Amino acid sequence: MMNPINIILGGLGGQGILFMTRVLAQAALDRGLNVIGAETHGMAQRGGSVISHLRLGEGRSSLIRTGTAHFLFSLDENQGYRNLPFLCKGGKMYVNADADHIPTDEVREFLKKREIIHRYIPAAAIALELGAPRSSNLALLGYFAAFADGPISYEELKMTIDKISPERFKDVNLKILEVGYRKGMNLQ
Repeated sequence: MMNPINIILGGLGGQGILFMTRVLAQAALDRGLNVIGAETHGMAQRGGSVISHLRLGEGRSSLIRTGTAHFLFSLDENQGYRNLPFLCKGGKMYVNADADHIPTDEVREFLKKREIIHRYIPAAAIALELGAPRSSNLALLGYFAAFADGPISYEELKMTIDKISPERFKDVNLKILEVGYRKGMNLQ
């Protein structure tokens, strides 16, 4: 495993960026990895830009420099574009969006030049269909886990969500994670 693994999570206030960060951080801690992180930009304002920096492994600073993130998760297409400069060459990007219309031509050229793997899933539509519109974050995490190219496995995410989800949301959270995971597995 590269050390540290740098992850940027972005979206808008109210989309669950902080919960998604907490799930990844707790799963990494349970695995015995060091974790350091920071949340920035408008967290308190619903609808404002939210960016979370998460470093797994050895690291001295909680903030991730431009061009050094291995993974980018975005719950909003535009926030994904906005945070692209954080990704290192060969990084991986997971976005809550309909893959039919993205990336734009300008973004496609940037992704190709930087050899960035980009994957899209309509996570918000999945969460809405399952009756939990605020849980698109878990559909995106499940989708990511299906590709097994990250530091946290599907089973580890599942155990963590089971452990930290409020009891009344536990079943639906696990179901949304599973549906996202299955969507990713179907693409392979």
